[in-house]
Amino acid sequence: MVENLFFVGFIGAAVSLLFAFFQGRKVMKYSEGSDVMKKIALAIRTGADAYIRRQYTTVAAFFVFMFIVLLVLSFIKTADGATLVNKFTPFAFLSGGFICGLCGIVGLKVATRANVRTAQAATEGLNKSLRVAFSSGTVMGFVVNGFQILEVITWYTVLKFGFKVTDEVIAQTMITFGMGVSVMAVFARVGGGIFTKAADVGADLVGKVEAGIPEDDPRNPAVIADNVGDNVGDVAGMGADLHQSNSGALVATVAIGFAAGYGVAGMLLPIIVCIIGVLMSIVGTFFVRTKEQTDQKTLLNALRRGVFIAGGLAAIGTLPAILFIARNAENAGRMSEFAYGIFGAVIVGIVSGFIISFLTEYYTSDASKPTRELADASKTGSATLIIGGLSLGMRSVTLPMLTISGAVLAAFFVSGGYADFNIGLYGIGLAAVAMLATNAIILATDAFGPVADNAGGIAEMAKLPHEVRERTDALDSLGNTTAATGKGFAIASNAFTALVLLVNYVNLVNTKLEAAGRELLDLSVINPPVLIGFFCGVAMVFYFSALCISAVQRAAMKIVDEVRRQFREIIGLLEGKEGVQADYATCVDICTKGALKEMIAPTLIVIGSPILAGLILGPAGVVGFLAGTVLAGFALAVFMLNSGGAWDNAKKFIERGNLGGKGSDQHKAAVIGDTVGDPLKDTAGPSFNNVMVLATTVAIVFSGVAIAFSLIK
Repeated sequence: MVENLFFVGFIGAAVSLLFAFFQGRKVMKYSEGSDVMKKIALAIRTGADAYIRRQYTTVAAFFVFMFIVLLVLSFIKTADGATLVNKFTPFAFLSGGFICGLCGIVGLKVATRANVRTAQAATEGLNKSLRVAFSSGTVMGFVVNGFQILEVITWYTVLKFGFKVTDEVIAQTMITFGMGVSVMAVFARVGGGIFTKAADVGADLVGKVEAGIPEDDPRNPAVIADNVGDNVGDVAGMGADLHQSNSGALVATVAIGFAAGYGVAGMLLPIIVCIIGVLMSIVGTFFVRTKEQTDQKTLLNALRRGVFIAGGLAAIGTLPAILFIARNAENAGRMSEFAYGIFGAVIVGIVSGFIISFLTEYYTSDASKPTRELADASKTGSATLIIGGLSLGMRSVTLPMLTISGAVLAAFFVSGGYADFNIGLYGIGLAAVAMLATNAIILATDAFGPVADNAGGIAEMAKLPHEVRERTDALDSLGNTTAATGKGFAIASNAFTALVLLVNYVNLVNTKLEAAGRELLDLSVINPPVLIGFFCGVAMVFYFSALCISAVQRAAMKIVDEVRRQFREIIGLLEGKEGVQADYATCVDICTKGALKEMIAPTLIVIGSPILAGLILGPAGVVGFLAGTVLAGFALAVFMLNSGGAWDNAKKFIERGNLGGKGSDQHKAAVIGDTVGDPLKDTAGPSFNNVMVLATTVAIVFSGVAIAFSLIK
């Protein structure tokens, strides 16, 4: 009976995508405002579309190259007659990248049309503005979830009923499209992050600090590039990023379910959890509304209400689904015996997600003590503010690390533990899926931030009344906190996912070694390849970060030079002389070229490192490498995200009239702190959402290469 319910996945995907479609139509019905506002929005939209076309053209060339490499590997046979990768691998890789990129494009198209509508709605009230921006964010959230479910269920249907292959082949193929998703997500996140932060840093340093003009002032030549960057980095990049987070968790859990012999039950249960999360997220969206107050506590509570209701309802709804599948599937094994324990793992995932969310919010919101204390440090200059931010970020790593550690242990032992090791591992995977089950509404609370930021820019450039900018600034500050919260969710879930994928890697390699008559992996910490792998994984994490941050630095320097040049050479620009306009296109072009050039090296490092580790250190060394990548990547990502988020909101806190307000020495110090944090929180830090999973999926796909050709056997 249960074996015939796989089609439910198609229904769940359809519901999610249809809700996204109707939300998008609703957003488009709102007014765009005056002709001036429409003209500004068109410039932002044109710049964003141009960048995405050039980025995807570059990425497409890389995908063609990787397709050819994987196609060649699918024809190379090892000594036991098996090919290095199965014949479906190249096509699964392409499909994963295509769907991931599509999620980013859909989100971008909606966001660049919602920004001007949000600005116009802010002329009528804060709640209406929040609803427009949030509705545009729900499009991204539900598109990501819908395509995630659709992709998994389509590949399962094609492989199981079209090609009639084994569950092992299905699992390996799904890991491969997961690799395609991860590659696309890293390109989108790194490229978009470089673009947006180069523009942001350059605009702030010359505009706010040197010239003393307001943020988003039309006299600033980098202002359009800054607004374009919000869309290509924080919307398209985040959409690809969160699609990877969702897909990674789902694929990893399905793969371990297949490996344990649960078949359809192993695949169906995480998909049902995702579908329940989608349905409850739809319910949660109707509870997101606020009064006309602009304090952060009120606005945060408005978003929390929707997220908590969705999470609570999802937790309740999963129990009957788990009991039904575990007790009625022919191949469920001992799942029926441990059904309540599996439900416990789901609860662990949801609760740990909320804890990570709370911790991220606590350390980055300007309604909380840490960020207000950080803002207070601006009284003595930018140096003390930066020192305080570094300390805050380091301190903020401890509790999330302990939370994830405790959650992994709890999910393992509550679901089965050593009484049934496979169920325990499956429970860890389900905890990761459950953490992101309501990701549709979580991503909606994240994606609305860049829309609100753009709305503020449009309001400033169109010279709308002061109270309009006050409302959009309140939403923008809220967006900074929810963005950090969303990234915290993504990082935490990816840590779960990477651990489950690591287990998949060990199981897969041991199966291949056993089939070849070779000894199984020696994963002792004192085994030299494992130990060296740890060090290499940590080294890769820091080198990747350095490449991302230095890329922003180089591009930002060019923007600074260009803005200074225009202020110096375009007579009357800085004075605001009528008829004199900045050359916005040049700054957009500088950011585009910088992002496209600089995004390649970090991505190649992540893809190439696990392959190289396998060729030199062998599969055991790869396990150490991946463990080092996950541990260092998670800690460094939390540090960078929370430091950057706190610096940003400390600046926002001052801009609302505290500690001297805009234009004061404290404000200038906070702007410098914010620019230091920009490449941390929006380029390098969130990229580790994808890096941890990409490195692991690459290792799995190329496991046959490591076994066949490694120097250390």
